Amino acid sequence: MQNDNKHNNTPIDLTGKRLLVVGAGGFIGGFIAAEGVRRGMDVTVAVRESTSRRYLTAPGLHFLVLDYENPVSLKESISARERWDYIIYNLGATKCANYLDFKKINFEYLRNFTTALKETAHEPDRLLYMSSLSALGPGDERNYTPYDSSKEPEPNTRYGQSKIMAEQWLEHMAGIPYIIFRPTGVYGPHEKDYLMMIQCIDSHFDFGVGFRRQMLTFIYVDDLAGAMFDALAAGIENKKYIISEKRAYTQKEFRDIVAEELGGKWVIPVKLPMWMVWTVSAIAEKIGKWRLKPSTLNRDKFKIMKQRNWQADVSEAERDFGFSPKVDLREGIRRTVEEYRKAADGKAKRQ
Repeated sequence: MQNDNKHNNTPIDLTGKRLLVVGAGGFIGGFIAAEGVRRGMDVTVAVRESTSRRYLTAPGLHFLVLDYENPVSLKESISARERWDYIIYNLGATKCANYLDFKKINFEYLRNFTTALKETAHEPDRLLYMSSLSALGPGDERNYTPYDSSKEPEPNTRYGQSKIMAEQWLEHMAGIPYIIFRPTGVYGPHEKDYLMMIQCIDSHFDFGVGFRRQMLTFIYVDDLAGAMFDALAAGIENKKYIISEKRAYTQKEFRDIVAEELGGKWVIPVKLPMWMVWTVSAIAEKIGKWRLKPSTLNRDKFKIMKQRNWQADVSEAERDFGFSPKVDLREGIRRTVEEYRKAADGKAKRQ
């Protein structure tokens, strides 16, 4: 149950505190680990055997290999380390070839992990769980009212449903104080879905879904990582927060910003009817399932692209821990395009 009053007015000094980042090998995880090091924390990153460590380059990181499917192995690995003061749980899957894997990865892994924490007396002072705005389901598409904390979750994707299951597990599990973040679209260097959109615009095309006005929101990865530590330092517990840049953008505004940061590209906007995108998404999903490889385009992704209103009210985060994103979309796209260019140049040199 959410507690509206549980936060400390005196900021907590995180320097020297022990932090475990779970799900550190993904796009966001490297930024979380680096921010923890920057704030003077003793950072351990939990990875699986198969996890790439390409972006886990911050100095002084400790590595811990965990098998989330094996409760006995989990307990042994956790009990072999000292208790962590804070845990940021960023492990999750946004697309799966087998949709049963959403529940397994996004809910069952969390259940196994938190159960192991309790059974080894390794409960942290606070666990920050990375959920998603998709956990709330579609927004108000009639009046375009922003998402806020009063909205009842009605997830319409299997991804969103698995995230709500995880949230509810934390809410009803005694003994582990939590903070839940529900970020909007996270972008920045190394992120792949928005990179595909940038590459399309770089090729002079911008594909949109549907013909009604769509309001998009974003959060740059550095701002998201910084907000996590600000929330931990504020002493908050048992609360949920929507995380987003305050303003929303139309598809045209997004396209124009990307085109300008790419050097003034001319772009042909292509509006695709819903039925066409749904058909392509369903076929791509079937092919992905057959190949045992998740497809970027699938029926879950179609529902997200179909959504018209992603506007978000972040006033609770502003009030409780001073949330104030420093990077607007233009600056974030500039940084992302810069990394995109570097990667493209490096690839060209290797060929």
